[in-house]
Amino acid sequence: MSVDTVVVDDVEERAPLGRWLWLVGAVILTAGLLFGYDQGVIAGALVGIEKSFSVSTFAIEVITSWVTLGALVGALVAGMLADRIGRRAAVLVAAVMFTIGALIEAGAPGTGVLVVGRLVVGFGVGVASVAAPLYAAEMAPTRVRGRFVSWYQFGITFGIFLAYLVDELLSSGDRWRLMLGVSAVPAVLLVLLILPSSDTPRWFVTKGRRDDAERAMRRIRPHDTEAAMAELDASLGEEVEQAGWSEVFSRRWRKPLMIGVGLAVFQQITGINAIIYYANKIFAAAGFETAAQQTAATTWAIGAVNVLATLIAVAFVDRLGRRPLLLAGLVGMGVSLTAVGVSFLSLNAIPSQPTDSPSAPSAAGTVTLVALVVYIASFAFSLGPVVWTVINEIFPRSIRGRGVSVATAANWGSAWLVSQFFLTLTGAIGEAGTFWLFAAMSAVAFVWIWRVLPETRGRSLEDIERMWTAEAETSAAT
Repeated sequence: MSVDTVVVDDVEERAPLGRWLWLVGAVILTAGLLFGYDQGVIAGALVGIEKSFSVSTFAIEVITSWVTLGALVGALVAGMLADRIGRRAAVLVAAVMFTIGALIEAGAPGTGVLVVGRLVVGFGVGVASVAAPLYAAEMAPTRVRGRFVSWYQFGITFGIFLAYLVDELLSSGDRWRLMLGVSAVPAVLLVLLILPSSDTPRWFVTKGRRDDAERAMRRIRPHDTEAAMAELDASLGEEVEQAGWSEVFSRRWRKPLMIGVGLAVFQQITGINAIIYYANKIFAAAGFETAAQQTAATTWAIGAVNVLATLIAVAFVDRLGRRPLLLAGLVGMGVSLTAVGVSFLSLNAIPSQPTDSPSAPSAAGTVTLVALVVYIASFAFSLGPVVWTVINEIFPRSIRGRGVSVATAANWGSAWLVSQFFLTLTGAIGEAGTFWLFAAMSAVAFVWIWRVLPETRGRSLEDIERMWTAEAETSAAT
């Protein structure tokens, strides 16, 4: 490391965050909130939708899960969109699409239009899930990059909690349309926040707009702008054109692509969206008899715990590192999912007794509640935020937009599979078998991360790129 690099790192370490960087944080937080609200709100809205349209179990799965198909398409488009029109403009497109989709959902006269609205909302979510963390990763200084990207996940968890809270407040009466329509409010807020924001200095440099890059850098790092630009120039060197899709899948970048896609898939096949989407139904099966009991359990055991535990990752992802948080979280997830499976096995062995008035959940139901709290807490400080952090820092600059897009699309494809067939799966192998399957996936994820994931804490994006280049050259030589 050169003396100049040491000086730059020291200046960055001591420099306070610029006020415009706090605006970037607000953008990331709000984008995550949109994502989370859409994930959580459907849990409470399903009851009203079933009453209004008399839909089958398959139709409920479609209404619930097809938002992830829209998100998959949005994620695939987002990488190219973020590279072409900029990270900021891509976030703006996501906010507009989300607003339109929310209004379609709220006014849907039937299931067909409702599914269209879910697809449009999903497209906006998919674009935001690529563009917002990418925006955060490129705007934030190295020392706080993990924290800034983790704020996106915190926004997701806070959005889920708000959705559950809205569901609880609107649970009486047929007000599912209002539940879905409320999501247009944070979408409009995101538009208002992103308009005065700037795109990333890194993106401006790739487009040959150095003056814009300097202005953007002056906003987010006013105390060491010249040093930051010198660092950026040194790391980028000559301008490199954005690579095509063939480069994304080339042998040279095979390992970062494998890691990005692998983390994205494991985040979903360990069961998180199934629990978020179908929380009320899970608690109903666990012995929470009334809608009020189910909604309250969902709001506080899932939503509130999710928010609080995510703060652990925000606080420690740049201190402890990515690997320790991921591995510790997977241990908690695997143990708690196993306990949930045992609880459901006990519940299914006890014949239900008819009653005229609702009673408190059984001991097995209480164990289910506690185990799900542990699961949510474990996920919220590990696979939730840390996966997004790693995905947005492991790809080299030339393929970053499209690489993140591929990994995020894999995430949404996995989310669709889980949410589309969760009810079918529980009907085929039972709740106990389903949760044990998720526990087994957690164990597989633990072993895989232990073996293949390098630690990226404290490394600049350029250092990470050089690491992959060196590995590829070594592999080619042997």
